[in-house]
Amino acid sequence: MRYLRFFIFVPIVAFLSLFAACQQQANPTNTANNPSTPVKVSLYDQVMKAGKIRAAYTIYPPGCFKDETGKLKGVFVEALEQAAKNLNLTVEWTEEVGWATQIEGLDNGRYDMIGSSVWMNPKRARLATLSIPLYYSPLFIYARKNDPKFTDKIALTALNSADVRISTVDGGTGETIAKSQFPNAQRVALPQMTDFGVSFMDVIHKKADILIMEPYHAMKFLETNPNTIVNITPKEPLRVFGNSYMFKRGELEFQNMLDVALLDLLNSGYIDDLLAKYEHYPNSQLRIARPYRLDSKVPPSKVPN
Repeated sequence: MRYLRFFIFVPIVAFLSLFAACQQQANPTNTANNPSTPVKVSLYDQVMKAGKIRAAYTIYPPGCFKDETGKLKGVFVEALEQAAKNLNLTVEWTEEVGWATQIEGLDNGRYDMIGSSVWMNPKRARLATLSIPLYYSPLFIYARKNDPKFTDKIALTALNSADVRISTVDGGTGETIAKSQFPNAQRVALPQMTDFGVSFMDVIHKKADILIMEPYHAMKFLETNPNTIVNITPKEPLRVFGNSYMFKRGELEFQNMLDVALLDLLNSGYIDDLLAKYEHYPNSQLRIARPYRLDSKVPPSKVPN
């Protein structure tokens, strides 16, 4: 009987062992037993091991531009370099990229982050991770100067009319806002990558009535075309967008590290100094409010002794 049990038990054990091995081969989830399975390395670990951040960039002043020697400068360029220095890291500027390919390069691992400014919006938040903003970019509505139909007295609801023509650039933020906020208005569309000056010229030459734009571009246009356009929403921006860095989704450790380093630069006044240095048109960008308050009279403590 004892030998009979032995001869029954051994084949069962062998069968179960073979079955388990087959299952492991079919489902190689255990990376320790399957060295060929790639192990995901976090961006934080990758950066800390290399001692550097690989950053791509898109030219967009005052965050990022090139001086006469070709050297990168600007608020975002120098802020990232200083943040990296404070973290005992360096920045390697890898390549210049277009707006449309920024996220593709992040997903493909060509670089660790976008080191120039990108606007915080839901579309980008869905596809990538954004840092805290360093400053805000306001958008206002501009019209021809001395056009009695479009002045600072006009209500925004009056612009949502089929009689109003808005100059837009395909795929641009102005087009997105026009579609959502003024759906009944006509859109005078221009191709992607069209210079913003063309939109202003469309307004001047009465091909369009208004356009939605940053004050930086309006002031730049007015330098060579004085007394041609006017801001008809001067008291309050139509929209405001935070300017932030961007990197791949799911990199929480890297995000936390970078945000703390950037917050340190904001609270120390370093970012304000950079804006004062590189903001060609004063107050064209909005500063970040301080995350604390100073009370002239501190109320007595309510905590019992």
